[in-house]
Amino acid sequence: MSGAPAPRGLPRPEVTTDLARAVLAALDDVVDPEIRRPVTELGMVRAVEETAPGAVRVTVLLTIEGCPLRGTIQADVVAAARRVPGVVEAEVVLGVMTPAERAALQEALRASRPANPFGPDSLTRVLAVASGKGGVGKSSVTANLAVALAARGLAVGLIDADVHGYSIPGLLGISGSPTRVGELILPPVSRGVKVISIGMFLDADRPVAWRGPMLHRALEQFVTDVHWGDLDVLLVDLPPGTGDIAISTAQLLPASELVVVTTPQHAAAQVAARAGQLAEQTGQTVAGVVENMGPMTLPDGTVLDVFGAGGGAEVAKRLSGVLGTDVPLLGSVPLDPALRRGGDAGDPVVLGAPDSPAARALADVAARLAVRSQSLRGRGLPLRPR
Repeated sequence: MSGAPAPRGLPRPEVTTDLARAVLAALDDVVDPEIRRPVTELGMVRAVEETAPGAVRVTVLLTIEGCPLRGTIQADVVAAARRVPGVVEAEVVLGVMTPAERAALQEALRASRPANPFGPDSLTRVLAVASGKGGVGKSSVTANLAVALAARGLAVGLIDADVHGYSIPGLLGISGSPTRVGELILPPVSRGVKVISIGMFLDADRPVAWRGPMLHRALEQFVTDVHWGDLDVLLVDLPPGTGDIAISTAQLLPASELVVVTTPQHAAAQVAARAGQLAEQTGQTVAGVVENMGPMTLPDGTVLDVFGAGGGAEVAKRLSGVLGTDVPLLGSVPLDPALRRGGDAGDPVVLGAPDSPAARALADVAARLAVRSQSLRGRGLPLRPR
């Protein structure tokens, strides 16, 4: 993980009774669902009072007035308080931070992480999912890999860097906008994955007509202005080809590895290999190749290879030769109606239909990516004592 230290300097309330003190300690286990830090660390607990024998009242300050997860926070605080021996009644009063309190929180969060949390010294593994051309299912593969990795217990983030053709919010069923604390953006969480996309800031169906500098700035903001917290894996859904965003990703995320998605069709494989060969120019490594839309087995046992066969293996072999290192074929994902249905419904197939052929293949790819090929021995942890 990135190992970012927790925010420091935010106030904890004064308590006057042993029961209130025990409840405050219990609230250390209540995690803000967006920032993913204990509410007591974030200065969100204004007061804990024992109003009568066995009765406590907790005042919690939300970051913004319309906090979309206020109900979750309130329920979690009540549950934590009621678990304390001696508490028979727990009341939660919700308030809102003042501008000064929000500014203090923003400053504390910024101070707890480097300017670029995914720089060369980061322990987060960054996987940039690329394809030579559009229409190969790259975004569907990315969304499902993110969810599958999160299901394995990893802390996962996902940047939808396909600014002109963003689709990740729909694939993950995200319809809301990110919460802002000053200039800091708190990414929505779906299926355990923190997600950011330009589509969260635009009206539906609005096109994005941006050129290189604006595309670079958008990706830079997704990296530096979003509070990602500690991540084990960050996936980046790149646009097709080898244009501005692919180059900016290599600059902003210097330790990123490419995952190349292709179809079995040999014409598509030739184009996909170009996306992988970009790594030779940018100094990135290629984690492997995923073949999508592979042969499917019909109920009667007939194998239907609509797009041919062998394209993924061809790309892996070609990249291995060009790059002078072993580039594995991570897996072949068969054509599967369940994958399409899950994408249309915003319910990733690895969760919605885990026994389907596509889900099993994607879960196997995620299992391979969950294991680092390079050792972290000798890498320092960016931690400091409290």
